[in-house]
Parts: sequence; structure tokens; C-alpha cells
Amino acid sequence: MNVRQPHGIRSVPLSVPSRSTGSSVSAFGGILVDAGRLTPADVERILDLQLVSGTRFGEVGQTLGLMTPDDVRYALSVQFDYPYLPRDSSLSRELVAAYQPDSPAVEDLRALRSQLMLRWFDTVPERKGLAIVSAGAGEGRSYLAANLAIVFSQLGARTLLVDADLRTPRQQQLFNLGQPAGLSEMLVGRAGAEALVGIAALRDLSVLPAGVVPPNPQELLGRRTFPSLLRSFGDDFEIIIIDTPAASGYADAQTVAARAGAALVVARQDSSSLPQLAELTQGLRGHGVNVLGSVLNAA
Repeated sequence: MNVRQPHGIRSVPLSVPSRSTGSSVSAFGGILVDAGRLTPADVERILDLQLVSGTRFGEVGQTLGLMTPDDVRYALSVQFDYPYLPRDSSLSRELVAAYQPDSPAVEDLRALRSQLMLRWFDTVPERKGLAIVSAGAGEGRSYLAANLAIVFSQLGARTLLVDADLRTPRQQQLFNLGQPAGLSEMLVGRAGAEALVGIAALRDLSVLPAGVVPPNPQELLGRRTFPSLLRSFGDDFEIIIIDTPAASGYADAQTVAARAGAALVVARQDSSSLPQLAELTQGLRGHGVNVLGSVLNAA
């Protein structure tokens, strides 16, 4: 399964009946009226031209200059209960699953999500954790972890993204969280559940940032506190995606994966070392970790 970097947004098909055949058009327009994005008069103008042209409501609205592509995405997200991020969001553009839900990259993520559900999460109720690991730096772990967490949350599954990279964390940057308390503080008892941040625009997603970078990340992750935390998270969340540091430089990733029970290995095309990947996979399996597969990033 190849997960590619973001591509441009494709046109969004709007399949709606004519004005006289049902309520789908009215519902679509009504959503935008309720949000203050259209007026009732705007809806009438769109419907009148739609009857003449036979084209789709969203296309007509954009042709008349009354709607934008973001208006279309917003209405679809409300109509089909599908959270997304508006263009003016302060969150990173790397969160392609939330900004470009109809892109080829996100279709690949959905296919990967389906495989993970079948192979891990849906098999035993206790299986809720998944570590995202790679041998080297810059291979796309944080990108994949964040976007996988988003597509799971878009299923309506209560999802927690844990940044267990206590060396060079990135999730607080991707989700624009500032420098809040996080996992490192929880591991030493200086923070509690308040460290988990709910992402308002993605209502079924919460993020636990790494927190302050400690001088002893391996020791903190090796404490009994960490698996206890993961078990407690399992009481409130159905899916727990865990970001990790590069495995070639540190043993943290193996420790986290062993606690989670399963790992997904990330590699980058024309960059990753095959011997390092083989060593990582063998080491994980030697620690009893279920290696669910690998993802070739930037393919």
C-alpha cells in the first residue's frame, strides 16, 4: 500500500435531483443558508439556473459567483456528517486528510485504514493501540500518524493521537497546540487527563502532545506508567495511534511498539535503508510486536 503526499483537490461530484423531485437540493442550500453562506434569494437564483442548465447545484452556485469550493465542502461535511478543516484553519497543511478529503492521497489512507481495521482493530476488542515506526528520520512517521488518526476519527471512532517522540516531537506543531503539558509530564505524574487536547473541528479526534522534551525519554517510556496510561486511554478511546522517534538512533520506538502491541512500518521511496528496515522489523517481531505491514511514503 503506497501512501502518497498531497495532490490537488479534485472536483467534488454533487448528485442531486431536480428542483421538483425531492429535498436534497433544498437541504444542501438550506445548510448554507443556516451557516450564513447563502441567502434564500441566492438559493432561488441557483435553482432557477439549475432547471435551465441541468447542471449540479454546487457547480451552478460557483458559476454565479455565489459559492466557493469551500462552501461545497462545508455543505457536504454537514450533510454527510464528515468533519474537515476550512481553508483558513491554523492547523498544518500536512493534515491532508482534513483539508483535502477527496484527494488521491486520502483515498490511499482510507484503504490503509480498512486494512488495519480488518487485521488489527476489529479482531479483538482490547486491540486499540498502533505504533507508527520507521528506521530513519524524515521518512514520514508524524505525517502518517496524524493523517491516519484523522481518517479513523472521520469514521466516528473516538481516536487518540499520542506523540511518543520525546526527542523531536512534531504533533504539537501540526495541530498548532503551542507548548502544552503532554506525555512526558503525565509519565512523571505532573499532568493528568487535562493534557489531552480535543480538536474542535475534528470532533472525534484528541491529541496528546509530547510535552516538554525530557533528558531521559527512554527511561520514561520504559516505566510501568506508560502501559498503564495506554490501558486507561483504552477506556475512553477506540483507536490509539502513537507517533515514535526514528528507530535507528534510539530504542524508544521498539519500547512503544511493544506496549502498543502492534506496529506499522514507514519507509520513504529512494531514501530508506533496506538493511535498517529488515533489522527494525526483525527486532519488533523479536519483542512480540505484531508488525501489520509497511507503508511506502512519497511513492
